[in-house]
Order: sequence, then structure tokens, then C-alpha cells
Amino acid sequence: MSGGTMRAQVGLPLIISVVSLCAVYGQVSYSIPEEMAKGSLVGNIAQDLGIDVKRLKSGKARIYTGTSAEYMELNKERGVLVIKEKIDREALCEQTAPCALHFQITLENPMELFQIMVEITDINDNAPVFPTEERRLEISESAVVGSKFMLEKAIDLDIGRNGLQSYTLKPSDNFMLKLHGQVDGSKKVEMILQKPLDREKQEKIALILTAVDGGEPQMSGTMQIYINVLDANDNAPVFTHSVYKANLKENSVKGTLVTKVSASDADKDTNGEVTYVIGNGLDSVAKLFKVTEAGDIILDGPIDYEKAKNYQIDIEAIDRGGLSDSSKVIIDITDINDNSPVMNVISQSQSMPEDSPANTVIAMLSVNDPDSESNGHVNCIINENIPFSIKSTSSFYSIITESDLDREKAANYNISVICSDEGVPSLSSRVNLSLQISDVNDNAPVFDKSSYEAFIVENNAPGRSIFTMKAEDADWKQNARVSYILEDSSINGVPIYRWRQSRIMYHSNLPVIPYYPPRYSDTLGTGTLQHVYNYEVCRTTDSRKSDCKFGNAGNQNVLIMDPSSTGTMQRIQTEKSILDEPDSPLETHKEQQHR
Repeated sequence: MSGGTMRAQVGLPLIISVVSLCAVYGQVSYSIPEEMAKGSLVGNIAQDLGIDVKRLKSGKARIYTGTSAEYMELNKERGVLVIKEKIDREALCEQTAPCALHFQITLENPMELFQIMVEITDINDNAPVFPTEERRLEISESAVVGSKFMLEKAIDLDIGRNGLQSYTLKPSDNFMLKLHGQVDGSKKVEMILQKPLDREKQEKIALILTAVDGGEPQMSGTMQIYINVLDANDNAPVFTHSVYKANLKENSVKGTLVTKVSASDADKDTNGEVTYVIGNGLDSVAKLFKVTEAGDIILDGPIDYEKAKNYQIDIEAIDRGGLSDSSKVIIDITDINDNSPVMNVISQSQSMPEDSPANTVIAMLSVNDPDSESNGHVNCIINENIPFSIKSTSSFYSIITESDLDREKAANYNISVICSDEGVPSLSSRVNLSLQISDVNDNAPVFDKSSYEAFIVENNAPGRSIFTMKAEDADWKQNARVSYILEDSSINGVPIYRWRQSRIMYHSNLPVIPYYPPRYSDTLGTGTLQHVYNYEVCRTTDSRKSDCKFGNAGNQNVLIMDPSSTGTMQRIQTEKSILDEPDSPLETHKEQQHR
């Protein structure tokens, strides 16, 4: 809408790209393994996009990654995409699959944008690792068959077949392993007593827990388990719930109580005392939460909804006799509106000619608000009363010319793009774009008057000013340079052939000076000047010429002398003033014609 506020809206994820309505011209996808050497070929991007290599150079092609690191480099000479920095898939995406780099390639003149996706596949470059090298347990010889003992999980940073696949426990005379699948794809490891213990026969037991992945070659990690067999302890702890659930706002401060777990043990005295342990080992969970002796789950670090939307904590309850039970705490993180939209300029035109057609691209922007739902929904507007509008196409935006530009009315624009989310309270960000309007020669010079009249007495000395005329051109610089030309005319049929003055002026005044023709004289070396001088006056610029103003006796463009005065002047034969010199080849040519 002209002169109003232009709006465009999109939900997460949001990328604002100011392109000419359909300037997203294509998308290319590649797949490469991680850890490729710097300079390795990713793909022939020019060929795959159907772009001439020369266009990459003339269009100043470049990669735009926003706030992300640049792992790719564009070789414009060869038109290929190469590795700029070695990529570690685990550092880039952790356990997220698939792992991909998303970026854009932009071109200028005209502005174009291409979306590029490079999938980073996993290689088996990480072995499973346990949080500790050993685990020590104390188990009563009275423990019943089927008693469970939760063990720490191993962590393998690789994914898929390259990730953790299985565990083995050796020797397996008294114990066996039981694995429980988790929502996040990991496995909870429990050691199950399958044969009664006898302290008199074996007071200490040593086991090796091995975790293996499925990569080629296969990699593994181990943990030593040392068991001290104690006297009788009849009962194991039992949690009141197998799963506990809690909600936590992402702005919660350290020390916030998340929830409370509870396990009871039917034994008396010290055998009935229960200790709680977080069993997530190397997981980041162990750094964010802690459990007290009373079973309180306490927030112990900063949480961010945009990094993790939920957490799962494995809790183990262990009595003094070494018997244990396990439970799970699922914590859902509640989003708050703590992120303003992040705006980045992808590409921007610093200037454009005033005759640019409608829908011409001004700039490219990207905007992202990582919050969820209404907190991440973004509305973008630009300032009012300017000849531009903001449009959206798919996930991209365009800021384009909406109406004709006129440099003579406005030589530059400051465009403010404001993006606000729908959270309460709403958060917003602003980007200011400056655009210069370049001039085209679309205005002819204009005299300040349609006609000029002046009276002059005879016998004035050459070089004396008669009157001043002025013409202005609304254009700029070269297009506004005005040349004044006083064309040849005549006095009583005798041509005034000699004086033609051309000067380049910038909106300045031009004095008109008479010159007396030497051939117009009487036998005594004097001539009687007529009362009327006829002039032809033209205005020009470097590429435009105005209509000429012709003067005839009695019309609007005449220089009229006082009709009551007559006189003579000495014929000037030898004296020459500066006005006698020709100002241009054209003047010399016309002078020769008259002679």
C-alpha cells in the first residue's frame, strides 16, 4: 500500500531475504564426509547451478552464512566449492542427524540468491568412553537373584552404526547385563544378579564392562567393576515412581528445585539408608542438575530452551548394602521470550538510478528468532511514506521499489526495517539501510524567464554588460551542467557573425555583452547602429538541448534601444578584446561562413 506501513509475517525458522519477488533461483545439495582436508573439492557449483563462471566474477558472488562459521569457500576462478576449514561433525551437530550446513550464495547486478545445503556424514572417529575408569560396589551376600545394579553408560560421539551398539560383561558367572532403550536412543545399563553370592567362597569380584560401536574398524571402551561382598542385607531400595516428570522455565536460576524423588528400603538400621546418585555420567545433564541426600533434584547450571527442550535424568537409589533401584526424571523446559529477532544484511544496493523499474531489489536480509511458537513468530515492517514495500516469497523476503523514483524530489532514503516477535512482552530488532538515488538526464534546462528585454544606448564600449539571464537544470552533476550559447543574429539585415560565447555554468547568471560588427560602418569609419538587435539564445546540457528562443524585432525576445537616440562609433579594426576569440570549433566555422 502506497505511503503506508508494509508488513510481512512468517513463523520459525525465519529468513528474510530482500530479493526481487522470485530471486531464489535454485537449490543445490551435496553430501560429504566429515574431516575432509582443507581445499578438498565439494562440488562444481557453477555447473550445478547453471551459472557461467564469468557471472560469478562479474556478479561478485559470495557465500553468506549469517552468524555461523564459514566452512566452505567459493573459488570464483574455477566455479567450484571447496573446504575452507576441516569439519568435525560431532562438534557441529553433536548427536543431531542428519547434520547439514545451510548457506546462501548471492550475486549482484542483478541480485540473485541460491540456497546451498551440504550434508556432513559421520565417520567412525570416536570410540565409546565411560565416565570413569572403574566402579566399586558393595553387595550383600543375601541379595536375591534378580537384584538390579545400575551402571554408568558409555558415550560415543558418533552416530548410526558408528555409534555405541552393545555392551559385554566378563566374567559372567554371577551377573548378566540388561539394556533398556531410552527415548533419546541411548541404552540404560543394568547389571542383574543371576546367581547367589557367597562371601565365604568369594569376598571380592572383578568384572570388565566393555562398550563397542559398529564402525569399521570397530572401536571400544572399557570400565573395571570391583565388587565387595558384604554380610546379609535382605531388601533393595524401591522408588515410589518409575518415572518422574517436571516442568522448568528456561530462565530459572541456579538452585531452583525441579522435583523430588523418593525410594524406600525395608531393611532396618544402616542397611535401610538410601543414597541417591545421578547416573548420566559424561552427559551434560550431570553438569546442569544435582540430587541431594533427601532426593531433591536441584538446578545447578543455566538452561536454554533453544539448546535443549527437555532433559532425562537417570537416578539411582543405593542402600548401604549395595542394593539399588533406578528411576527416570523427565524435565520439559518451558520457553520464554528471551530472544530478539537476529537480523543480518545478506546483500545491499548502495545506490540505484532514478529510472529503475518497479519491483527492483534493494537489499537482502536474514532474520532468525530461535524462540518457539508465538515467541518466535516475527512481523517485519518498513517505515512509511517511502516508495518501497516489503514482500515475502516462501521463506524469503523482498524489499522492492513500489513506485517511480525521482532524484530531484528525494536524492536518498533511509529505510528502517523493524522485526518484532509476538511474545509478551514483544522483542524487536532494527536494521537501517541507506540508499542513494543516482541521477539520469531527465530534465531540460529552464530559463527563469520566458523572454528578456533590455534597452541600450549606442556607442557603449565593447564588453559592457547589457542584462543577465539565468537557466537552471534540476538534474545533478554532469547532467546539470548548462551551456549558454548566444546564436548569430543580425542588425538591419547585416549579420552579427563574430560573437558566440559558450560557457559551462552551474546554475549561475550569464551576462549578455554587445559586440559591434566591424563591417557595419559608414565611409568615415563610423556606423549608425539600428535600434533593434535580434538574438538567438539556446540552453544546452551535455546530453539535452532546450528549445531555442528566437528574437525578432517587436517580439518577446528583443533587445530594444532607445528609439530617440542615434549615434556613431569608430570602426574597430585593430583592437581585439577577449570576446573576439572563438570559443569553439563551431564558432570558428560559423565565422568563416559569414566571411
